[in-house]
Amino acid sequence: MTLPMYDFPEVRPATEAWAAAIVRAAGAAVTLSRPDDFMSAWSRDDLVFSQTCGYPFTHEFRGKLGLVGTPHFTVPGCEGFRYSSFVFARERREKAAYRGLTAAVNTPNSMSGMLALKSFFADEAENGVFFGRAVLSGGHLNSLAMLQRGEADVCAIDAVCVAYARRHQPQLLAGLHEVGRTPLVPGLPYVTRDADVARWQRAVSACATDPALAEVRDALMIGGFTVTSVADYDAIPALERAIEAKGGVRLL
Repeated sequence: MTLPMYDFPEVRPATEAWAAAIVRAAGAAVTLSRPDDFMSAWSRDDLVFSQTCGYPFTHEFRGKLGLVGTPHFTVPGCEGFRYSSFVFARERREKAAYRGLTAAVNTPNSMSGMLALKSFFADEAENGVFFGRAVLSGGHLNSLAMLQRGEADVCAIDAVCVAYARRHQPQLLAGLHEVGRTPLVPGLPYVTRDADVARWQRAVSACATDPALAEVRDALMIGGFTVTSVADYDAIPALERAIEAKGGVRLL
C-alpha cells in the first residue's frame, strides 16, 4: 500500500492514520510503504491500494489499475472530486508576454503540472512553441522553489499542493503571482490491482464519513469521496486532444 501523492513531511502522521483506517475498514493485512520510486508500486501485481495522478492512470496504466474512486479536497480550486491547477509566475504579465520564458514542470507525466500548463498557454503557442525552455523540478513544491530562486519563470501547481504550501510552507508562495487557473478535471484517483475493487470502495466511503477520523481528514484536507468511473477520467485525454488540435505546446 502506498499513498505518495500528497505525503508531505508535515502530514505524514495523518497519512499513516488514514492508510491504517482504510486497511482496517477493508479487512486487509497490509501496511503503508514509501518506496523511493513511488511510481514503481503502480506496476506491481500485488498492489492493494494507492493513489496516482490522473495522467498516468489514463495513459501508461490505462486498463491496468482498478479505479477505487476519488477523494474530495476542501480547498480553493477543488469542486467535489474535481480539481484545477494554479498558474504561478515570478512577474505578473499578460499571458502572451510569458513567451520565451522558462517553465518549471514537476514531472513529464503530470496532469496538474504538465498538461495543465500546456492547456493554459495553448492559445498563445505558435507551431507548438511558446516557452524558451522547460526545466524538470521533480515535484510541485520544488517548482515553486525554482521560481523563488529565479531558475524558472512560470509553473502550474495543483490546488491541493497550493493549499498545503499555504498552510505549511507559505514562504514558497511569497512574492509569486497567481496569474490564472486551469479547467477542472477529475482529481488524483485511488487505485488497486485487487480483483475485489468494491471492498476498497466501501472502505474509503466509510472512512470519509467516520467521525473518529475527522481530525485526520482535516489534516489531509479531505472532505469526501466519490466512487468515480473510468469515463469521468476521459476528460484528461480529451483535454490533451484539444491542446494538440491547437498545435500543442512543447515542454520536455
